[in-house]
Amino acid sequence: MSVQTYSIIVASGSYIPTVIVKNTDFLDHTFFDRNGVALSKTNEVVISQLEQITGIRERRYVTDDLVTSDIAFFAARNALESGGIDAESLDYIIVAHNFGDVTSKNLVSDMVPALASRVKHRLGIVNAQTVAYDLPFGCAGWLQGIIQADGYLRSGNAKKVLVIGAETLSRISDPHDRDCMIFADGAGAVVLAATESAVPIGILAHHAETIADELVYALKMGASNKPGFGDNRLFLKMSGHKLYEQVLKVVPGVIKKCIEKADLSLTDISKVLIHQANNKMDEAILKLLFELCETKHIPFEIMPMTISWLGNSSVATLPTLYDLINKAQMPGHSFNKNETILFAAVGAGVNVNAVVYRNFE
Repeated sequence: MSVQTYSIIVASGSYIPTVIVKNTDFLDHTFFDRNGVALSKTNEVVISQLEQITGIRERRYVTDDLVTSDIAFFAARNALESGGIDAESLDYIIVAHNFGDVTSKNLVSDMVPALASRVKHRLGIVNAQTVAYDLPFGCAGWLQGIIQADGYLRSGNAKKVLVIGAETLSRISDPHDRDCMIFADGAGAVVLAATESAVPIGILAHHAETIADELVYALKMGASNKPGFGDNRLFLKMSGHKLYEQVLKVVPGVIKKCIEKADLSLTDISKVLIHQANNKMDEAILKLLFELCETKHIPFEIMPMTISWLGNSSVATLPTLYDLINKAQMPGHSFNKNETILFAAVGAGVNVNAVVYRNFE
């Protein structure tokens, strides 16, 4: 077999915010539906039902002094230090996010300059050839950054790429919408490097799709559910049931196409790292995937979950999950040499992607 260039993950890092927000912390909220009508169910019932569906018991928020670019920097620094990597050796810095920096006192998006440029500045990188840019791609943004990095590395246009996913959804969630209990803050990062190998390692295949049909606005920005909220600020809004149905229609197929591109079967996959959006939905995706691939056994243990204690931090869920396993901080889960890992994500747009990765260590 001829020697080829592959993209491998050589370091990972994350930042888990310090503020723990439990489900009981929402008992004093006043929730309204999309028509501005107060929910008839008690908060105890609303919270219990959400926990049963999503699996979320608590989530993490940043402290008031931090913004998205801060925690993106923390995750990046953690990855570079963990891998003993000189920041000046980076060819690209890609920061996936969707709302920019939103301060606790001025809840509007600040995206100029790019968050990636802010991270590069905080890292003290003087190398002008370290190109830094942002990637808004919904919750699938970090994985799309991995796909873009693979292109740079395989083509020979880069040797090292830092890909970060960071978000502070607590700043743009409507406190009067029950969906606010789903969203969380966090940041994760990996460094990918080009390596030569006679056997396939690292990123073996990837596949992405944008389904911009009538459900393109299933996730969008909108006014508060509370009538007379007081200002015209926009919050993240989600048509949960419609999005759930769309996800189950398209995500298993995208994953299957990716596995086929790698010339593998589902039984070759040792671990499934999927965007931590909804526990029930992720389990349904895995079940449908096995049915689509005509595989009867559904070993749910191959799909580690963090949503119960970290919530949905959008682009940060996958890199944070990877880092926790990589650093032996997820009991019962580890990465073994030559095992094949499947990454998958879905988000606003509707953007869906998947990556098949073979561990090289």
